[in-house]
Amino acid sequence: MVDHLFQPHDTFFLIAGPCAIEGEDMAFEIAEKVHGICQQLNIRYVFKGSYRKANRSRKDSFTGIGDEKALDILRRVGQKYQIPVTTDIHSEPEAAMAAEYVDVLQIPAFLCRQTSLLVAAAQTGKVVNIKKGQFMSPEAMQFAAEKVREEGNPQVMLTERGVMFGYQDLVVDFRGIPVMQSFQAPVILDCTHSLQQPNQGSGVTGGRPALIETIARAGVATGVDGLFIETHPSPASAKSDGANMLPLDRLEALLERLVRIRQAIQGS
Repeated sequence: MVDHLFQPHDTFFLIAGPCAIEGEDMAFEIAEKVHGICQQLNIRYVFKGSYRKANRSRKDSFTGIGDEKALDILRRVGQKYQIPVTTDIHSEPEAAMAAEYVDVLQIPAFLCRQTSLLVAAAQTGKVVNIKKGQFMSPEAMQFAAEKVREEGNPQVMLTERGVMFGYQDLVVDFRGIPVMQSFQAPVILDCTHSLQQPNQGSGVTGGRPALIETIARAGVATGVDGLFIETHPSPASAKSDGANMLPLDRLEALLERLVRIRQAIQGS
């Protein structure tokens, strides 16, 4: 169900969903809406949701509804809509556990150099999507990809999510997209986390979601293989990363514009 992500296609693929699985109804509401949009626009779709949020600024931040409960929701979303699903993992034992439920294992940016985690993810045989650390150059990501391939798993993808600029901002260097594509891996642009404003004095990460379309347009124009967009029916009430997510009712119009940009580039 994931082989098509590695094949040439007329347009980009989309990884989208909530930051965290907050419950069954919300997950299925988002998946149904995004799946329908992607079918209309001929966009390959992967549903995303974190079953557990391990990287939190504050101890009292939301971390999840329970591992097995959230993972089961992810699996049932994939089964109902016949789409791949993905979640992030944070330790070696989580790799095998999550692989029982999802098609793509996401390696968080802060853990992209964690050899034992990359090896454990690779050994599941699942697709491994490695987010580039905010501290990493695009060139250095070839070694992260090699760690997966050296375990006999060629299914590796790389995600650009911005570079740390000072203490509380991120910037995207679009030169990194063709650099990472040269490693023979699909490259994804994370349009929401690239706009995070971390390390806030409140302990709650900020963001600039009004610029999601700006980042996405530039990525599509650069020729990125996939887009990563976290979305929620009501970001203001989301339990995790609400400051970064795109309102669900704005996704369709955005994707329509992005598809037209890709088509214009291909026709030029």
